[in-house]
Amino acid sequence: MSSRYAEYVNSGVPWIGDVPASWTTTPLWSMFERIKDVGHPEEQMLSVFRDYGVVAKNSRDNINKTAENRNIYQLVHPGWLVTNRMKAWQGSVGISGLRGIVSGHYICFAPRHDADSRYLNWLFRSPTYAAGYALQSRGVRIGQAEIDNDHYRVMPVLLPPIDEQRAIADYLDRETARIDTLIEEQQWLIELLRERRTAAVTALLESLGSMTRLKHVSTVQTGVTLSGEGDPAAPEWPYLRVANVQVGYVDLREIKNVRLLPYRAAASMLQPGDVLMTEGGDIDKLGRGALWRGEVPNMLHQNHIFAVRPSEALDSEFLVFWLDGPVARTYFRTTAKQTTNLAGTNKWTLGNLPVPVPPLNEQRRVVEMLDEQTAKIDALIAETERFIELARERRAALITAAVTGQIDVREMA
Repeated sequence: MSSRYAEYVNSGVPWIGDVPASWTTTPLWSMFERIKDVGHPEEQMLSVFRDYGVVAKNSRDNINKTAENRNIYQLVHPGWLVTNRMKAWQGSVGISGLRGIVSGHYICFAPRHDADSRYLNWLFRSPTYAAGYALQSRGVRIGQAEIDNDHYRVMPVLLPPIDEQRAIADYLDRETARIDTLIEEQQWLIELLRERRTAAVTALLESLGSMTRLKHVSTVQTGVTLSGEGDPAAPEWPYLRVANVQVGYVDLREIKNVRLLPYRAAASMLQPGDVLMTEGGDIDKLGRGALWRGEVPNMLHQNHIFAVRPSEALDSEFLVFWLDGPVARTYFRTTAKQTTNLAGTNKWTLGNLPVPVPPLNEQRRVVEMLDEQTAKIDALIAETERFIELARERRAALITAAVTGQIDVREMA
């Protein structure tokens, strides 16, 4: 069990709080020098990610395209502090372990210190410093807030004695690696469970007879296009956004409202039994449905969500399972319009989806069997996802406690 230090003092920085008495703070400008070294197009491309720090850009999926003129990119070296100025508050910061070029919009600092770079990497990427970056960032809203050089250079850097810096870095390297391995094992388990679920769905759906097009047994309703705050004199209606529509369920934890005249609202109002789909997103999720059961009355939906309203010949729950089956998955993968790692579909393509329409009693028999077979798998997936969430919370808490001296790890490193 990690112990605490014998004595703590006020750091003088509200978002850092109390720290061990032997620790100090110093402004960033006293440890780093801002340098913008451009004109090195031959160097490897690097990027800074919230979850990984500074890594080779091609080692991770990245929707941001490289500019044609690579001469505008900045050269950085091992030990340099690299920051995405618009996402520092999210943790897109890191001490580089590589030589390469990064976006010209990043803020890059060369080291002028004798501190331990591994400790500094953990410090700058900690939840505590993400909160500090958020306080120093400016913008219209948090999603567009950025930190500028003048605010950044005076940021306080929390420094334990050098031997403690190394001990903290060793401790976090080891303990977070254990947690990361555990998370990877649980993610692998989820993939296996999803494969089992797919196999169960496939086995029951693969021999259901002849197909028709979805447009022949349903209508596809498009949602309301929002512009500004709406008509202030109009009544207020709840509406679903893309974030509310998840694979297999509707997330109702945060519902927005919009003001619309009744005749406009009626055209985008949901009915129980509607199957909701988003028009774009990750390719593996595109086309998967969520059943609307009428949990909230008078609910509207955004224009980026399709509401499929089955006719009397098609059971809504049967359609949800069909959308998760191999025919629908292959159809959306092959018809989607794709960018780097995003995909989209449209009302016409959705309407042409092949779908079987066996007798209703047969559809409902299939639904009952699939409900029974998938319920246990879904429960295991949800339990595993919760375990991963708790592990990530534990990881973040461990980093915060170590880099702010709330635990003494010197004997454990």
